[in-house]
Amino acid sequence: MATALVTGATSGIGLEFACQLGARGHHLVLVAPEADLLQRVCGELSETYGVETEAVLADLSVRADVERVAERARTVDFLVNNAGFGLQKWFLNNERAAEEALFDVLCRAVLVVSHAAGRSMRDRGHGTIVNVASAAGWVAGGTYSAAKSWVISFSEGLASELAATGVTVTVLCPGFVRTEFHRRARISLDKLPGPLWLDARRVVRDCLADVDKGTVISVPSPIYKTLVWLARIAPRRLVRSGGPLTKHRPPLR
Repeated sequence: MATALVTGATSGIGLEFACQLGARGHHLVLVAPEADLLQRVCGELSETYGVETEAVLADLSVRADVERVAERARTVDFLVNNAGFGLQKWFLNNERAAEEALFDVLCRAVLVVSHAAGRSMRDRGHGTIVNVASAAGWVAGGTYSAAKSWVISFSEGLASELAATGVTVTVLCPGFVRTEFHRRARISLDKLPGPLWLDARRVVRDCLADVDKGTVISVPSPIYKTLVWLARIAPRRLVRSGGPLTKHRPPLR
């Protein structure tokens, strides 16, 4: 039976990945920093889907915790690097410690855990890695966008490195998704147009369909496919100056 490890697994996109992978029969290794919530989610998913669940309590801004997660990732068949958070303030108005924590969770943890899992999957000749980035990674919107841009580029490079090994890599680039993400960051998006909002279940379902097809870059919904395409072909000065993905300062996802 395949085993999937999901970081940031107790809410939002991460929880939805855990649910849909559990529904596919994967045993689950769930990683999150909140002990009580993590144990409750493990129990609920085990009862709902009849799969084994394992809780790994970890704060991915702490290097020792990242190493523990990486060690566990060496033995899984499916890895979802999903953990993340947003920041309210612009870079220069923020404390450096907060910016470093963002970088550690969104970039460094993805690198370390992917390195451990990817090597083992390559040696076994099978496996799947999904890295959750954002449509914000295609634009210039502060350190969150910069981190997600790194995840996109990193994932594409890793996918090429693992081509023909039996291991696939997919990077998910959603837009605004209705989850607890923005509430936890205390970011109000009341004025955001309704069509820009995505449903987490649909986002994950579409991503897993792309995984099954071997697609490297998964952008859910026609509207975000169009916006990302425009961001990729537009002159960089226009991407920096504004537009549908940049006029809203808060991070997507």
